[in-house]
Formats: sequence, C-alpha cells, structure tokens
Amino acid sequence: MALQLDIVTPEKKIFSDTVDNVYLPGADGEMGILPSHAGLVTALQPGELRYLYNGQVETLAIGSGFAEVTQTKVVVLTDSALGEAEIDEAQVEAAIQRAKVKLSTIDHNLDSEEVAYLQGVISKSMAALNFKRKSLR
Repeated sequence: MALQLDIVTPEKKIFSDTVDNVYLPGADGEMGILPSHAGLVTALQPGELRYLYNGQVETLAIGSGFAEVTQTKVVVLTDSALGEAEIDEAQVEAAIQRAKVKLSTIDHNLDSEEVAYLQGVISKSMAALNFKRKSLR
C-alpha cells in the first residue's frame, strides 16, 4: 500500500506521486506518516521533509506551512521547498545576517509583523543551511 504525496508551494507543485512513507517537520517535532495513518491537519515548521520514493530516500528543505494527512494521501502546503542543489550557502548566510542586523538595530521601530517576518526568514534560512550542510557530510 502506498501514499499519494503532493508538495505544493505558492509558485508550483513540487512533487505529486505515490510514496512509501513521509517524514515531516511538524510543529511539535518530526512525524512519520505511513499508509493508513489517522487523519490530521498539522502546522509545519522549517526543516527537512523526507519520503521514500521508488526505493530511494528523497529530501527537501521546506519552510513553514501545513500538512493534511488522510489514510491514503499527504498534502504539504509550504512557502518553500528546495533540494540540496537549489540552496546557495552564501546567499542563505547573507539573508540570515541581513535579518539579524535589522532585528538588532535599536533605531528601527519594528512592528510585530515585521519582527515575525524577520524571525521567519532566520528560521527558514537556518533550516535550509542545516539541510545543505548535512547533505555535504
């Protein structure tokens, strides 16, 4: 028995096919999904999404989002999904630094939305950077 996995970002559908299992970075930690899993909807945090496809473990660095799980299907809606080759370490590190500088500058009167956005940039960028460095080992 297999699971239908759909991974969707605002720009495009990243993946749509049947897989053997899915591991998601849930809001409360990593969660494994196998066929016949109980239905649920969960928030996702930036991190690594893994799935077994045609006998190979495939991985993506994803941003925040949501996953809907049924007994036969997993739909992942995320703001980003990148493979290892799509992540440029220098660009990611620069984005982290820019966000940290903006957050630490006392002169700026940032509202709560701007702070949340910058914290999200840092979190998503750190997840991508960790994913890239893990795959290089």
